[in-house]
Amino acid sequence: MKVPLLDLGAQFDSIRDELMSAIEAVMESQRFINGPEVAELEKQIAEYTGCASAVGVSSGTDALIVGLMALGIGAGDEVITTPYTFFATAGSIWRVGAKPVFVDIEPDTFNIDTTRIEAAINERTKAIIPVHLFGQAAEMDPILALAAKHDLFVIEDAAQAIGARYRGHSAGSLGDIGCFSFFPSKNLGGVGDGGMVVSQDEQLGARLLQCRNHGSSPKYYHAWVGGNFRLDTLQAAALLVKLKHLEKWHQARRAHAALYDELLAEIDGVVTPVVRPHNESIYNQYVVRVPRRDACQKFLGEHGIGSAVYYPLSLHQQECFADLGYSTGDFPESERAAAETLALPIDPELNDEQIRHVANVISEFVAAG
Repeated sequence: MKVPLLDLGAQFDSIRDELMSAIEAVMESQRFINGPEVAELEKQIAEYTGCASAVGVSSGTDALIVGLMALGIGAGDEVITTPYTFFATAGSIWRVGAKPVFVDIEPDTFNIDTTRIEAAINERTKAIIPVHLFGQAAEMDPILALAAKHDLFVIEDAAQAIGARYRGHSAGSLGDIGCFSFFPSKNLGGVGDGGMVVSQDEQLGARLLQCRNHGSSPKYYHAWVGGNFRLDTLQAAALLVKLKHLEKWHQARRAHAALYDELLAEIDGVVTPVVRPHNESIYNQYVVRVPRRDACQKFLGEHGIGSAVYYPLSLHQQECFADLGYSTGDFPESERAAAETLALPIDPELNDEQIRHVANVISEFVAAG
């Protein structure tokens, strides 16, 4: 039995007519830049997340960069974040001229360990970027309390967490800025790159809007330097179609996760995802700890099962960040997660038989020793 890690074709087949009609309408209009679909998507995402403003941008990475730029963060500043995340989180800090400062993660949720943040704060610290990893929100209450105490900005990296909730609040809506990615593999994925920046501050939203278009307002007049960070109209049109199905897809992922939890619970050495009682995860990934991770992944592949390692090397160990002065061993939980975790198929289009097959193959691997 084949169980792909990601089957975008199956999702496309389920919404083919809607999607093609929306894309064809943009082609007919020829309004590829700042077409009406962009403004409509921004309106709907603002409503969906409970935010005052939403600004479509060219990618999740650019969402972080635009957010940092709009807050005036740059050379000489420090931004605290996690070393266990996709590269863009720290890379965006670096690209605006600031310094990423890492704090280790919780061993169960893989999100930033909030008890370690305050020790990393100094007079150069300007912001905290918590990452809502794998679809579960980080512990925002203590992060917001620290930010208020030390007069820091909070930028939520919610690239993997649109629709996730923390104590009833949407991921991305609690900090100064929330950043989303519409990379095709995300729960809400486009037909290419795309992203969104949200905020509860309408004035900040207006600055973000300027920032995505070279800082221009009105056209050809620039009070400050922004960039070319626009969301294509074609992407907005596709995302408007998919947004209507998003909650249904979240529900399917949660059902798949519950079945995995049940089936994997008794397999020795396998640790299933921990979701805090006050959180609602969207399971952008279903990530487990497994014995002999690399061998297990190979065994799954031999049985037609897709899987992925998120992430094989902590950011503090990346060659490009050598100048930050970190060493192996500085963030042991991040390094352990990088060595032990494996993402299993969790797509809404999967069926129970496929999930049972994945669990059975993992059980066979563990039993074989």
